[in-house]
Amino acid sequence: MSPFFVMSLLFGLIFGQTASLCAPSEYTIHVEKQECAYCLAINTTICAGFCMTRDSNGKKLLLKSALSQNVCTYKEMLYRSALIPGCPHHTLPYYSYPVALSCKCGKCNTDYSDCVRERVRTNYCTKPQKLCNL
Repeated sequence: MSPFFVMSLLFGLIFGQTASLCAPSEYTIHVEKQECAYCLAINTTICAGFCMTRDSNGKKLLLKSALSQNVCTYKEMLYRSALIPGCPHHTLPYYSYPVALSCKCGKCNTDYSDCVRERVRTNYCTKPQKLCNL
């Protein structure tokens, strides 16, 4: 084995395990209300990416502090509101959504994050679409 290969392998093992790839990522949310005529496509940023997780087969032998289940979550965020077009006067036409300013690897907070990763396809429009770039 060449010294370059060995050094590359060691570098990857040392720094690859500690580096996370958690950062704000562009995302499009599709929002519609039954009473409104249009679906609104909102471009925003969410936290997405890889966070290092340690989970051992010997859970009973280790302290809880040795185990971590980190997720990519919000460090700083703000909420914006968008007006859904085509709503009747008796309907609240506003939709509030989060905008990720910065992200971190940490424990999942169910107050503002969905901590379960299920593949349910619900981010689509059934009505004519309007685009909102805020």
